Amino acid sequence: MIRHIVFFSAGSPENIGAVESGLRKLGRIPHSRLFEVSRNMKVDPIGDDVDVVVYAEFENEAALAAYKAHPLYSETTREVRPLRELRFSADVVAAPSTGETVKQ
Repeated sequence: MIRHIVFFSAGSPENIGAVESGLRKLGRIPHSRLFEVSRNMKVDPIGDDVDVVVYAEFENEAALAAYKAHPLYSETTREVRPLRELRFSADVVAAPSTGETVKQ
């Protein structure tokens, strides 16, 4: 499974709602197992630059690639890019869940 996590900061506070609603459109793309868009609670005393987080899970790299190749992905990017300031993205392979906590 691949976890796709993207952090966004809006260019201005007035844009946070538009960034969030624009990103929610990505949930209509059929390739994810799980898709969430959430506002950052901003309770971390060290940094609160992130306004909106996208979290999605994909069965494999092919599903993630199909998601990113979908026309709605490009459309949403064109809509949200002018409204955001920062964007940080990570795609990580997650081990199958066994219900146990793994410590490193």
